[in-house]
Amino acid sequence: MSSLQSQALSVENFKDVLDSVEAFLFDCDGVIWKGDQLIDAASQTLDMLRHKGRKLVFVTNNSWKSRSQYAEKFKSLGISVSPDEIFSSSFAAAMYLKVNNFPTQNKVHVIGGDGILDELQLAGFTAFGGPGDADKTIDWKQNGFFEHDKSVGAVVVGIDPKINYYKLQYGTLCIRENPGCLFIATNRDAVGHMTPSQGWPGAGCMVAAMCGSTQKEPVVVGKPSTFMMDFLLEKFNLSCSKMCMVGDRLDTDILFGQNAGCKTLLVLSGCTTQSDLQDPSNNIQPDFYASKISDMLDLLGA
Repeated sequence: MSSLQSQALSVENFKDVLDSVEAFLFDCDGVIWKGDQLIDAASQTLDMLRHKGRKLVFVTNNSWKSRSQYAEKFKSLGISVSPDEIFSSSFAAAMYLKVNNFPTQNKVHVIGGDGILDELQLAGFTAFGGPGDADKTIDWKQNGFFEHDKSVGAVVVGIDPKINYYKLQYGTLCIRENPGCLFIATNRDAVGHMTPSQGWPGAGCMVAAMCGSTQKEPVVVGKPSTFMMDFLLEKFNLSCSKMCMVGDRLDTDILFGQNAGCKTLLVLSGCTTQSDLQDPSNNIQPDFYASKISDMLDLLGA
């Protein structure tokens, strides 16, 4: 956290940033797009940074898609991005289990989307749940007993627009009754831009429900946890001081960058307003702020 006031991005300080940074890390929702609509001139801004030889990495807390599904979304919006340039919280959940030597004979129960299931399966784990549980219901019969798989060794919770009581009961029983069962959250974002026009409840709501029923706190693998950053640094062999994190959320994106020692740029095109940033109660101050990422393009032109 920084006690210094952030500066508006300007011709002078952006030149300094560009000269000192080798890689830009971008959040996606509220930064590159809102829902399925690109934010003004986002594509041209990314092209400019690539043309100037800067590495681009996309770090998203939204676990609904896998890396390959995100690459397809970029392609559909006219932007060429390879899956290797994408670090999603769905991927982070799978990698957390892998680096912690999660036994492959144990299963993973998912409250969330296909993105989590796909990444877990790619990493060699047996995962179930997710969208397949969307229409399942609970029947409260007298002395009714809810069966669950005793071989589940981890429950992963992410954004889930089809959250229901069945999913909550299944995950709760696994965490409370299966010895050593891990409780993993992809992220705790309060809201997200699932559509262009407004914010929607984020994965934090689903995670909070599971915290309430299990009386346990999860391991969070998405931003602002440095777990994804550690992976990224190893993969690209970069120094944190040579990176700039660009995002629209103070408590995830900016904190993620600050925790790792990166430069940070807040854009006001998503969840955070200028009044949020300048509120006396806010103690997370990015190095710089701008209205949207295409301000970089405009400042360079100036």
